[in-house]
Amino acid sequence: MRFFHKIHLWLSVPFGIIITVICFSGAMLVFEPEITRSLRRDVYYVASVESRPVDLGELMESVKATLPDSVSITGVTVFNDRERTYQVNLSMPRRAALFVDQYSGEITGRYERMAFFSIMFRLHRWLLDSASPHGDGMKVGKLVVGISTLIFVIALVTGVIIWWPRAKKNLVHSLSISFKDGWKSFWRGLHVAGGMYALVVLLAMSLTGLTWSFDWYRNAFYAVCGVEYTPRNSGAQKNVERRRGEAGGAGHIRTIEGNRGNDRKPSGFGCWQRIHDELKAQNPDVVEITVGDGTASVVSGKLGNVRASDRYGFNRDTGDIAPVMEYSAAAPADRLRGWIYSVHTGGFGGVPARILWLLIALFGASLPLTGYYIWIKHLIKVRR
Repeated sequence: MRFFHKIHLWLSVPFGIIITVICFSGAMLVFEPEITRSLRRDVYYVASVESRPVDLGELMESVKATLPDSVSITGVTVFNDRERTYQVNLSMPRRAALFVDQYSGEITGRYERMAFFSIMFRLHRWLLDSASPHGDGMKVGKLVVGISTLIFVIALVTGVIIWWPRAKKNLVHSLSISFKDGWKSFWRGLHVAGGMYALVVLLAMSLTGLTWSFDWYRNAFYAVCGVEYTPRNSGAQKNVERRRGEAGGAGHIRTIEGNRGNDRKPSGFGCWQRIHDELKAQNPDVVEITVGDGTASVVSGKLGNVRASDRYGFNRDTGDIAPVMEYSAAAPADRLRGWIYSVHTGGFGGVPARILWLLIALFGASLPLTGYYIWIKHLIKVRR
C-alpha cells in the first residue's frame, strides 16, 4: 500500500498544476457554442424571420460573388431553427465559414473562435504550444498534455487503491465531506470522498481524451473496443468510389470533405434547394442538413453520438438523391470516433449531462490543489 501511496504522491506533485489547467480549460469549453451564439447574436441569428428564405442557389451565388477566386463554397449548413443564419462552408483556410441571413441575403459574419475560447482550447490541447498541430515534428505541448492525462489516470486508480482498505472498515465515513474537524478535514474529505464520487466521469474524460494524444493509445483503445482504427469517413469514401464505378466513372458523387483545402469550384448550386427540401421532408425533426458539391449529410441530434449523420449523394445535373452511407451502416471506427467525442464532452446526454461534465471537470481541476494542501500540511506536521 505504501508503494501505491508513493506513486500517487510523486507522480501527482510535478504534474498537478498541469492537470488543473487541462481540467479547467476543458470545463470552459463545455458550453462554448451556446455562449458564443449568445454573445454574437448578430452573426448567428437573423434580424427577422420572413415567410420564405431566399433560394439556396441564388443565396450561394451571391455569397460566391464576394469570395476571391482561390476560395470556393464547399457546402451550406441549414439549421432546424429558422432564426439561425445559414453556415456557408469554404474551401480555405481550414474550417473557414461565413454566416448569411437567408431572408435578406446579407453576410452577417464569419466563423471565428472568440479569444477566450481560443486560449482555453489551445491550453486544453497543447498548453499554448505555438507549433502547428497539423504539421510534422514534435508538439511539446501536446506531448505534455498527453503525459499529464496519463498521470491523472494513474493517480485516480492509485487513489482508489489507497482509499479502499480504509473504506472497508467504515464506508459511510470514507464517503463523507464535513467541517466537523475544521478546514483540514473538509479539504481532505473533498479530495478523498469527492474523488470517489467523480471517479467514473473523470476516468471517462481522461481515457477518451488520450485518443487525441498518442497514436499507440488510440490504436489500443480501438482494439479493446473491438474496432480496427481507420481514417475518418473511410466507409463513406468506399461507398462513393463504388458508386462512381457503377456510374461508369461519371464522378457525380463527391464527399464534402474531399473539396476542402483545394481550389476546385463547385459545378453549380442550382439543385441545392431541391436537395435540402427533399431531405427535410424525409427527416422533419433533424437538427441540421448540410448540402455540398454532390453530397449531403443529415444530423439527427438525438441523444447518444452527437456526430451521427446519414450521408447522401446526388447527381449535380438531375438532382437525383441516393443514400451513400446511413449512420447504422457507417464504418465501426467512424461510429466509435463519434462516441469518443460525445463521451469526452458529455454531449451524449444533452444539456443535463453537459452540466454534470462541467461540474466534474471543475472538480477535477480542484483535486491537485486539495492534494497539494494535504501534502503541505503533512510536511509541516512532520517538521514540527
